Amino acid sequence: MKRTEITLADGRELIYFDERDDAVRDQPDRRELPPPPPASQLRYDPLTDEWVALAVHRQTRTFLPPADQCPLCPSTAQRLSEIPAPEYAVAVFENRFPALSGRVVEEPAEITPFTPVRPGRGRCEVVCFTDDHHSCFADLPPSRVRTVLDALADRTAVLGELDGVEQVFCFENRGVEIGVTLHHPHGQIYAYPFLPPRTRSLLAAARRHAERTGGRNLYADVLAAEREAGERVVAANEHWTAYVPAAARWPFEVHLAPHRPVPDIPALTDAERDAFGPLYLDLLRRFDGLFGTPMPYISAWHQAPVRVDRELGHLHLQLFSVRRAADKLKYLAGSESAMGVFINDVAPERAATLLRAA
Repeated sequence: MKRTEITLADGRELIYFDERDDAVRDQPDRRELPPPPPASQLRYDPLTDEWVALAVHRQTRTFLPPADQCPLCPSTAQRLSEIPAPEYAVAVFENRFPALSGRVVEEPAEITPFTPVRPGRGRCEVVCFTDDHHSCFADLPPSRVRTVLDALADRTAVLGELDGVEQVFCFENRGVEIGVTLHHPHGQIYAYPFLPPRTRSLLAAARRHAERTGGRNLYADVLAAEREAGERVVAANEHWTAYVPAAARWPFEVHLAPHRPVPDIPALTDAERDAFGPLYLDLLRRFDGLFGTPMPYISAWHQAPVRVDRELGHLHLQLFSVRRAADKLKYLAGSESAMGVFINDVAPERAATLLRAA
């Protein structure tokens, strides 16, 4: 894999990850762009012990442009985009409308004595999986999935070294039902300056389990139990298993986890990275085959924090959809949105059966 860094017209970084060593990436960004916005403001919610980001500049971000105006397609003589090259394999660049960034401004110390304020220091990046606007991740060959995984490993390692970053989160949103604002196949990376609520909850449970069992890894034990039970396993190979969690929150939710406990993507071996692609592509095609239509989904990598409790983590990919039937979506209504208590309409065992048959 060849890695090439360039600077866009407004000073943001773009990195090409090429599968050919002879790829030349010297095309300049010929646009005239305003300076990137400053970092968002983080406000602490004392009632939930959580941080909320206020990124008001994101109101003006690009929203569902037509294909001939897509900012993630390669640049042409007639139209300049975020990618100056006329073609590319995988490209990663700092988001033009970031929720978190290193361009911090001075903030007041607090809103009230109970609500501290801090700059939204961190980083948000866009990961373009292909230059083909009309493709999707499930259409990629395993070799391209490997390139994407290597790019995510690179960015996880680099972003984890930034001052103040506590966790690196890689994910893909697909489908307008999820809230996608650009149709071009792409994912995102958030480098958080705090541990998100989901991570804190996972770590707390893992810590309690380790204390009870003399240091055993909770996720590794759960994965072993699911592999032994087999009822909710959708697919597997030598290095990875895909299974529906016994307490799945979403109608169709699958965890894809390596058999060897590792904290993050950079820790995966070459063999594990090679084995991931075929199984993940099989899983995505099963999702699309469920109802004979492209499945909206969120694909989220759960990685260990970069500074604390790394021994408690176990890398895994959470893939889930809001679609519960061919013509029905799962909405986060009162119980889920207000109280955080999920009510699933599809039994995990039924979901696993349908996915195996898809």
